Amino acid sequence: MTKPTKETSRHGVSRRQILKAASGTAALLAAAKLNFPAGAFAQGAGPEVKGAKLGFIALSDAGPLFVAKDKGIFAKYGMPDVDVQKQASWGTTRDNLVLGSEGNGIDGAHILTPMPYLISAGKVTQNNQPTPMYILARLNLDAQCISVAKEYADLKLSTDASPFKAALDKKKASGKAVKAAMTFPGGTHDLWIRYWLAAGGIDPDKDIETIVVPPPQMVANMKVGTMDCFCVGEPWNLQLVHQGIGYTAVNTGEIWNKHPEKSFAMRAAWVDKYPNAAKAITMAVMEAQQWAGKAENKQELAAIMAKRQWINCPIEDVYDRSAGKFDYGTGKVVENSPHIMKYWRDFASYPFQSHDLWFLTEDIRWGKFEPSFDTKGLIAKVNREDIWRAAAKDLGVPASEIPTSTSRGKETFFDGKVFDPENPSAYLKSLSIKRVDV
Repeated sequence: MTKPTKETSRHGVSRRQILKAASGTAALLAAAKLNFPAGAFAQGAGPEVKGAKLGFIALSDAGPLFVAKDKGIFAKYGMPDVDVQKQASWGTTRDNLVLGSEGNGIDGAHILTPMPYLISAGKVTQNNQPTPMYILARLNLDAQCISVAKEYADLKLSTDASPFKAALDKKKASGKAVKAAMTFPGGTHDLWIRYWLAAGGIDPDKDIETIVVPPPQMVANMKVGTMDCFCVGEPWNLQLVHQGIGYTAVNTGEIWNKHPEKSFAMRAAWVDKYPNAAKAITMAVMEAQQWAGKAENKQELAAIMAKRQWINCPIEDVYDRSAGKFDYGTGKVVENSPHIMKYWRDFASYPFQSHDLWFLTEDIRWGKFEPSFDTKGLIAKVNREDIWRAAAKDLGVPASEIPTSTSRGKETFFDGKVFDPENPSAYLKSLSIKRVDV
């Protein structure tokens, strides 16, 4: 086999050819089909089907799905007909997952990590009807942000939200509403903004009203004064700064360093019916994560993400933060931020069960699950780290990049709180603002 040069990809297609192609897709799909006529499973049991319908929200942490589609990686693993479809909101994503592709919905999605649990338990579905889901991989760590309206520019808010309280109280006293926007009740953005507010002594249910706004609509809503602060992924926080409407108070990695964020999840019924196809899709997503995580690919990654069929925004709204430069819009600029979005390094792709337990514990904190809920039982059903490990083995992932445990151990937050997955109730007890008696 010819050793790939710097100018040649391992599929034998030159980088120049790829970039020359308008979308990059045609050349890569041709290359994948030429070199992998039967996919990567030619020697063994191949995928039972050639495609699946996957949903995504216009956010940079969906980047691995865009890359897997654009660069023909799904095709490489015998899944050329994977369809990656934009969803209007997380609520739409949920509804389409409940329907499944047989009901004109979707089979899997780029998703907020708690959602597969909320959907599986019937906590957020119509008539509380459970739709069993599996998490097959984590998509990224870090790099969501909490942004604040320009009217609070003088506060220069950061991890400490306590100065925000007096400003909110003053605004409420004048008869105006105060609102914090997130993207889905019980989802990651809801939990980050609640954690930040509560750590600053602001009760997210009593001192401010939390509202749901789809990610791509955050900036427009802040512009017309719908909310005082919001939590969302990129590129919407940077776009807010570029438009001079507000500023970034905190990168969520500053709240919890190397925190888990989105997951790649599929309907359990689909995975059970097509296990080889599910593993093939997982392998494609993982390879795309490896590619997206490389520094030399950041510019091309930003160009892919900005495309109309994906995020549909100016490339300058995506690039800086995806490459690690964070201009907070307050005069504070961090180069090479340690809280850059991580797609692969630091075990970003592996779905630690201990992390899923934190999300469920926080959803107990805010009343989404009852205190007696069998969190570990649900995690055992939803978290399919075994599929991730099987995919990693077939991909030849080095042992040093595969965790040896399903737990990452104790986690420490910016305010000194510690989450020990062996004792979630001790963590809950340590939190002063909560909706649950422990």
